[in-house]
Amino acid sequence: MIYSLDKINEMAEGDQDFINSVISVFLEEVPEDMDLLEKALVAKDHGQVYQLAHKIKPNVDLLGMEQTRAIALEMETLGKEVGNMEEIEKRFPLLKTDITQVIAELKKDFDL
Repeated sequence: MIYSLDKINEMAEGDQDFINSVISVFLEEVPEDMDLLEKALVAKDHGQVYQLAHKIKPNVDLLGMEQTRAIALEMETLGKEVGNMEEIEKRFPLLKTDITQVIAELKKDFDL
């Protein structure tokens, strides 16, 4: 398991509907953001890469995915400069692998 519900559980204070809602939003938004991020990389649109990495970062942080958050943060930071696309492209497969894995785990764990 590459995710942890500790932060969400702390925020939810036992409210299972809240937890389910957070998981549902993650499953709706993050795959869409990842598709857009991949397209932005192909288009070499560093501004869009920056914005999407910035948007993905708190979602993975909420699920306690520290390594994935660190990759998103690196991509976000690198996305501020036009010349860093090659470095960003090196990190994207790691981000994609982690997020693909956690999406599969969440769907299985939450019967979604």
